[in-house]
Amino acid sequence: MQLLYLCTAKKMSLSVTQTQSVPQTLVRNFTEITKFRLSVSVVFSSVAGYLLGADTVDYYILLLLCVGGYCMVGASNIFNQIIERDLDALMDRTKDRPIPAGRMQVNSALALAILLTIIGLVVLYTINPITSMFGAISIFMYVSLYTPLKTKTPLSVFIGAFPGAIPFMLGWVAATNNFGIEPGTLFMIQFFWQFPHFWAIGWFLYEDYQKGGFFMLPTGKRDKGTAVQVVLYTIWTVLASLIPAFGVTGKLYITPVSAVIIGILGIGLLYYAIQLFRKKTNKAAKQLMLASVSYITLLQVVYVIDKFIR
Repeated sequence: MQLLYLCTAKKMSLSVTQTQSVPQTLVRNFTEITKFRLSVSVVFSSVAGYLLGADTVDYYILLLLCVGGYCMVGASNIFNQIIERDLDALMDRTKDRPIPAGRMQVNSALALAILLTIIGLVVLYTINPITSMFGAISIFMYVSLYTPLKTKTPLSVFIGAFPGAIPFMLGWVAATNNFGIEPGTLFMIQFFWQFPHFWAIGWFLYEDYQKGGFFMLPTGKRDKGTAVQVVLYTIWTVLASLIPAFGVTGKLYITPVSAVIIGILGIGLLYYAIQLFRKKTNKAAKQLMLASVSYITLLQVVYVIDKFIR
């Protein structure tokens, strides 16, 4: 009798554990296949752009931008992982993603990607049609151009920089229902920034990318030519970031104090780019990648704070 009780209790405990693990697995798969941290960072960029462009902050519009933005970025990431599922299985960095690991079927992932795309476009259209249009352009370029070109040419990074630069300016367009020199400048800043950022990643993940047949470095190698281009694009990123201080970018303007802060951040970013040029090591590349993430995040924070305190 006691043995029967223990067996029954064990089965009940196992059933509860399994029941609890189902939603946990679903959440894990969703966050991984939509690349939660990356998607949140992209949404953060859009929010910064919105705050820069808005005369009065409309929190409902801000919420729509966050939801629509996450859906579009998440959908892009899912489509990317569907297309690259066989290559992801070859690389250490990506082999545990939901599809290659067998935790999610391709049909389920495709259905989720389509659903998120529709929700994202509708939500962004609710803000204004121009915002939805740029969202559509972004997902099209990322999925149909950037993703297939990654295994064919290093120019894929150049193509990928276009959809990657849209989120910062998308926020301004969502706030103003207009595309002009201001969102164009935000686009330019994030466009140039992506080259040192992704080339740094391509450098320290070079061997892993080779397993999947990806071409991520401009010369195809971890050499002086790649390092020189990293330094050059870092300089252009910093210079583009300082343009709003000269009063030539319409309503987008930063004060001299903020320009100095951006300049100091830029010197720090350039320092790590030069370190990669000098050392040409994976460690230097990782440091540059982290520095680039800090740079773009702090730049957006400085821009927003500058607007609201001046």
